[in-house]
Amino acid sequence: MISYIYHHIRGRDGQRGFTLLEIVVALTFAAVFLPALLQAFSRGTKNHSLIENRTTALYLLRLRMSEMEMLGNLTVGSEEGEFGTNSRFRWTSEVAETDTEKLYEVAVTVYWQERGEEKSVQLITYIADRSIEQQEELSGS
Repeated sequence: MISYIYHHIRGRDGQRGFTLLEIVVALTFAAVFLPALLQAFSRGTKNHSLIENRTTALYLLRLRMSEMEMLGNLTVGSEEGEFGTNSRFRWTSEVAETDTEKLYEVAVTVYWQERGEEKSVQLITYIADRSIEQQEELSGS
């Protein structure tokens, strides 16, 4: 293999260098495939950014939902806030009563800006009012 490359670089008559045809073929090959390769890398970087934003939003959504579950005593209504100061992510939560006593429907939505558009993810679940159980346990002892 090395002798083949050396033969092409050196030439048959002892002169060094590539032929004009070899250079034109190499430049044509680069002109055709290099833009496609660069576009693939660009698209991959852009998709990584989109996935990273969505993953962060899902983690923050679960964090906010866990905070609400941990508190346990829910009040019907809406709230909103941000995840820290200067965060690009913000949240809203809505608590609504259900047909079952002391069971609430909780919807948490996380919003963020992405390429000039507002994106969001939402999680809806049901949470029981645990403060009732704690009061019953204390009064029963």
